[in-house]
Parts: sequence; structure tokens; C-alpha cells
Amino acid sequence: MGSAQLRVVRAVVWLVIAVVALVAGVVMAFGIREALEREREFRAAPECASVPVKASGCLWEQEFTVRSADAHRGERNEPAEAELSLPSGEPWEVTFRQTDPVMSGMGPGDHVVGLIWHGEVVEVRDAGGQRQQTSAGPLGWPEDRLGGALAGVSFGLTALVGSLWSLFARGSRRHAKAATVVRWHSVGFGVTAVLALWVQGSNEWPMWAVPALWGPVALLLVACMVAFAVAALRGELDDDPPSTP
Repeated sequence: MGSAQLRVVRAVVWLVIAVVALVAGVVMAFGIREALEREREFRAAPECASVPVKASGCLWEQEFTVRSADAHRGERNEPAEAELSLPSGEPWEVTFRQTDPVMSGMGPGDHVVGLIWHGEVVEVRDAGGQRQQTSAGPLGWPEDRLGGALAGVSFGLTALVGSLWSLFARGSRRHAKAATVVRWHSVGFGVTAVLALWVQGSNEWPMWAVPALWGPVALLLVACMVAFAVAALRGELDDDPPSTP
């Protein structure tokens, strides 16, 4: 396979990845509002006056005994999970998005308190008073949706431009280099959004911290991308010809 054909194959692969990421980012962007509404509903939910006999929008605290707990450390795509037991012996299975601070310390025979909302255990509290949301918990999802939307849309859109540029500018070495510059800068946009989400979550900052952290770095990346793309079009990134004796 010639170098020209190889460049086309690379551009097509980048194009497919860019479209998938862009679609995923748009889907997450549309999910932000729903996640916010669910979080507001949870925060405004009253306590149940009595044990709910069916799924209810009120909050009920129920004591459980831990039957088993598995963090699945080192296993990909396997969420941390635990099996809880009611005083009657009925089992409840819950999963967690992360292991700390409660799940990592849970073991068989431990007693925890589960917060039930809409028929699901959305939060677990240990004997020391530490709380942790389960996978069904509504808190934190708006931030995740926002971070995912920023990562997917910024990466996907930039990579899409670079891929199409490369496909429509075949035969031009300088344009091909400029397109490559654009494609690789798209990775920086996506990684920066993920890091901004991680910093926000680690410090428990409000949701607006995600774009506040991502925005300035993204502007720097745009400036670098434009500068390198212009340099590539001018031939400043071309390899120097071998010197002749």
C-alpha cells in the first residue's frame, strides 16, 4: 500500500472516530437538562411518612446487612457492586460508579443504611456516617454529561474538520500536514475536557467549574492549532532537504 493510500485510510479511520465521538457528545449534551431535573427532584424530595409499599418520590432510609461486596479492581467494564440484605432476608443488589469512600470499606456482615428513592437504593451510609451515591444516585450526572459533551463535541468536530480536509486535499503535502495538525489537536480538546471533569469531581466544585477549567486551555489549544496549521501551509514544517557535498 502506497503512502498516499495509507494517508487516505488514516483519514477515513479518523473520520469514523470523529463522527462517533460527535454523536456521543451531542447525545450527552441533550441529556444535561434531564439530569439536572432529576437532581433537583431528588434534592427537593420529602421524607416518607411511612415505609413505602411501592416506588415513591419520597426518601426512605432502610437498614441493610452487607452480604457481599466486590470492587472488581483491575477488571474492565465491571462496576463495583454489593449485595445487601433487608432484615427480612430479601436481597438488594447495588452497583457503584466508584469505590470510595464507602464501598471500599464494606464487607460481609457490615451494617449500612440505604437511602431509597423511586424504588432504588440511591445512596449508602456506613456506620461512620460516610455517604456514597450508588449508580442509581442522581447526584453528579449533570457534571458528567457536561464533561462528556465538551469532550465528545470538541474532539469530534475538530477531528472531523481535519479528516475532511485531508480527504479533499489529496495530492497537497502541505495541506495534508495541516490537516494532521488539526486532527491531533482534537485529542487535546477531548483530554482537557476529561481532566477538567476529573478536577471538578475530585474537589466537589460546582458544575460551572467544568467549562471554567476547560475554556482557557481550549483557547490556548485553538491558538496553537491555528499557528501550526498556518506554518504547515507555508511549508515551515516541511523536512529540510538533505544537504549535498
